[in-house]
Amino acid sequence: MPYSHIGVGSSAAEKSLVQALAALSEEFKLPGEFSPEVLAEVDQVIAAHQLPSPDLTALPFITIDPPTSQDLDQAMHLERSADGYVVHYAIADVPSFVPAGGPLDAETRRRGQTIYTPGQRIPLHPAPMSEGAASLFANDPRSAYVWEIQLAADGTQTTATVRRATVQSVAKLGYEEAQKMYDAGTAPAAIAGTLALLAEIGIKRIGLERARGGASLNVPSQEVEFVDGRYVLSFRPNLPIEDWNAQISLLTGMAAATIMIEGKVGILRTMPAPDEQSIATYRLQTVALGTPWTKDIAYGEYLLSLNTDDPKHLALMHAATTLFRGAGYTPFNGEVPEEVIQAAVAAPYAHTTAPLRRLVDRFVLAICAALSAKEEVPAWAVEALVELPDIMAASNQLANKVDRAAIDTVEAALLSHRVGNEFDAVVLAGPKKNGHGSKIAAARSSIQIQDPAVTAYCDGDLEPGTLVRVTLASVDIAKRSVKFVPA
Repeated sequence: MPYSHIGVGSSAAEKSLVQALAALSEEFKLPGEFSPEVLAEVDQVIAAHQLPSPDLTALPFITIDPPTSQDLDQAMHLERSADGYVVHYAIADVPSFVPAGGPLDAETRRRGQTIYTPGQRIPLHPAPMSEGAASLFANDPRSAYVWEIQLAADGTQTTATVRRATVQSVAKLGYEEAQKMYDAGTAPAAIAGTLALLAEIGIKRIGLERARGGASLNVPSQEVEFVDGRYVLSFRPNLPIEDWNAQISLLTGMAAATIMIEGKVGILRTMPAPDEQSIATYRLQTVALGTPWTKDIAYGEYLLSLNTDDPKHLALMHAATTLFRGAGYTPFNGEVPEEVIQAAVAAPYAHTTAPLRRLVDRFVLAICAALSAKEEVPAWAVEALVELPDIMAASNQLANKVDRAAIDTVEAALLSHRVGNEFDAVVLAGPKKNGHGSKIAAARSSIQIQDPAVTAYCDGDLEPGTLVRVTLASVDIAKRSVKFVPA
């Protein structure tokens, strides 16, 4: 499926854009290279690492990721059972590569997660581990935490266990490659069954999600990319196989949450339901982009109705993420918290499938494996529960700031050659108010430009929901700012 690219309009703007994006690492004080002490520990651990029992290399696992990915967290093998399906889901065995209390453990807690900037990747773990010994490459035996999840014929989970084992992927597939294989029926025999069942199970799991009121945020990514020597802002639509693949990850996260809740120890990914203001603002955005979300249509149903080939619809799908805010990590030990639901999933849920790129998953894997085996949960995992929410909140905030800064920079460059032009827009929200309920000085309102699909501010106290004509007054690429005034 094609990308929707938005190019920058002039060579001068392109130069300013390159400089502004290059400055992001220093501005946000992103971590640099790993210390010699950390790298030495990684080398020692890799040299001494041993593959665990049992040996599951006879199962033909496959990985499905972006084609350039080298840090492969997940591999799957799917098969039918007498009354449903069996999902074998292997997750990179990061706990065995990170000694508790060592230099790498400390460094990963400082980083929290892998952070991406245009043209740069700041990894959670050093490359010899995350893109080498721990990554689930094809044709190499690897240590993994292997989930075995039994599903009924309708796709509902019946049982779930997880244990360490040795696995071997037989194919490293990119999303488009896997989709083409499935569509054309050209997959090799060893993986054809898994691809066919991925579609079958994925479609059933999506139906179950809709039935329970969920709307997982598997929306197209708004990304800054470097294409043909230029930075561009793109919306990349999800392929069907990506949504099916995401359902296997969601299934595993829900299984992990259930195991920890039953064991009364762990850490959940929780999220409250969207508030009325967020819903109202998003409805206005849907009006601005020509596809109103009416009150008689459920959120999940609305997203499914959007056409991913339409750039404006892709913008709406990306903007839908604003409905679900307040996500956090809820740890517990001995007493299950009252709030255990992740609202977008509409079920208890935990992060457990991306330990190479996200810190918290390492601890969830170790906890779930111990509970599944009815063994004592490792002390190092329990002791970390108290600090993990703050670590992950800080790293999520940093990652979001960096991502938003990159997109704002490209949006400014995109509009830089159109200063003085007029645009059609819809008012999303009026001026913010102070603590006393009065509008703050220098009032400005939030607007959504119709073409290109950019959200910005316009001077003045404008009425939410109204269509307005605005003029682009100024652009500053270095400051990531655009200013509109009423036309």
